[in-house]
Amino acid sequence: MLTLVNSNENGIKKGNTMNRSEELSDKRKKQKELISKIIDKPVNFLIKHDFTPNILSFLGFLCILVSAILISLGFIHYRFWLSWLVPFFLLLGGVFDVFDGEVARRTDKESNTGAFLDSNLDRVSDIIIILGLILGGLLHFLLAFVIMFLIIMISYTRAKAENQGLNMQGIGFLERAERLILLTLALIIESWIYNLTRIFLQTPVMIFFPIFMIIFTFLLLFTLGQRIYFCIIKLIHY
Repeated sequence: MLTLVNSNENGIKKGNTMNRSEELSDKRKKQKELISKIIDKPVNFLIKHDFTPNILSFLGFLCILVSAILISLGFIHYRFWLSWLVPFFLLLGGVFDVFDGEVARRTDKESNTGAFLDSNLDRVSDIIIILGLILGGLLHFLLAFVIMFLIIMISYTRAKAENQGLNMQGIGFLERAERLILLTLALIIESWIYNLTRIFLQTPVMIFFPIFMIIFTFLLLFTLGQRIYFCIIKLIHY
């Protein structure tokens, strides 16, 4: 009888895990369909003009490099007509990151080499952004170390899980695209708060971004926990 109950409990847990995985997969599929519709014309333009996925990966990396350099030079606290360049190049780098995968899929140029290059450029880009924030005085180096560790672990967890045959698409609250969007919005808000308080209060306020980065760190930790929990549950039951 006890064996039967345990078997039923295991079946329920396994079913819950499968449902959760299917929900996340459906969510990611809907997001991809929406993104595909939005970027359809730009992607067709890039394909028509012979932009390869690898070229787009490097363009995305260069945009993020420019953004990081501007951050390190303090551009986010320049006047509005210059500070907008920081979030613009950061977001443009994220857009190219979306384009390279879509172009690869539509032109049947998906390859292990391309995936390897894209993944490594993403990690280097993440580190460059953090270094830019440190040099720009927006992030303490100790917190930066924690953030870099969490970002690398989030990526490593996915890579290791996929080596075990697990589908990690859509697993985790703060994946790379969400991180870039959130960071872009935070930089825009920081620029506006700094400039508006400088204009109206005569003294710029710089309290928003440090608080945001603490929240950002906890969201990264939460994302890592989600992935580790998902992997452990899946590996136990399969």
